[in-house]
Amino acid sequence: MNAAHDMVATAPVVSARHLRKAYKNKVALDDTAFEIPAGRIIGLIGPNGAGKTTALKAMLGLIPFEGELKVLGLDPRTQRDELMRDVCFIADVAVLPRWIRVREAIDFVAGVHPRFDRARCERFIANTQLKPGMRVREMSKGMIVQLHLALVMAIDAKLLVLDEPTLGLDILYRKQFYQRLLEDYFDEQKTIVVTTHQVEEIEHILTDVMFIRDGNMVLDTDMESLGDRYTEVLVSVDRADAARALKPIDERQLPFGKTVMLFDGVPGDQLAALGETRTPGLADLFVATMKGTYA
Repeated sequence: MNAAHDMVATAPVVSARHLRKAYKNKVALDDTAFEIPAGRIIGLIGPNGAGKTTALKAMLGLIPFEGELKVLGLDPRTQRDELMRDVCFIADVAVLPRWIRVREAIDFVAGVHPRFDRARCERFIANTQLKPGMRVREMSKGMIVQLHLALVMAIDAKLLVLDEPTLGLDILYRKQFYQRLLEDYFDEQKTIVVTTHQVEEIEHILTDVMFIRDGNMVLDTDMESLGDRYTEVLVSVDRADAARALKPIDERQLPFGKTVMLFDGVPGDQLAALGETRTPGLADLFVATMKGTYA
């Protein structure tokens, strides 16, 4: 009994093999494979047009696709209704109809999502300046974020999918949105997938990261392994040739003749002899991985 239960507990939330989606003139997903374990916060990061949104739409059963894809053990093509009971999908949080009132927004979500907990939503709203009769057009940006968070937080979904959720917000509200999600919503029973091309602001909340480029996953790892695999070295001019001999995957120039070189899988002790080492930020890693994509 226990062995069977453990198998269920460790089954991936999303599992994709040979996933392919082609539009008329572009392959959006090109024989892609990936797995998303339970209880993680995954950043699906890529430039616009790399296939992020297509991957999400496939997971949510919104588009046809080729290959194998299981989400919470279900096939999104044929079992979408069942799947959507346990999945919550949110795009840009700054977009709510301007005429809608707080209570109407609550009624709407309650009507469409079986796992919506109205009492929990109302408790969350009670701690804000929001009032039931208030319309979106009367709210500040911060209040709109609070309303959206209240609606999201009250949905007890196993998988929360956020597609560029903070596009319309300035940085203060973007940070606040992710922080609240982390503190008040996330637990080991839930999995959150966030797509974005703004890497810096989600870096600190992620447990895992997937870089997608031209329909392929070019990096798929947990954040802890990132530091073991990638190292940046601040190299002075006299060490540059020795450093290049170890084949950096990227380099960028700094003032005063220094160069930052990025290495993949080169042992740390070898690199320490070349200059000051550090773990690269996700943004630098992203830029290095995507070089040549923004032609």
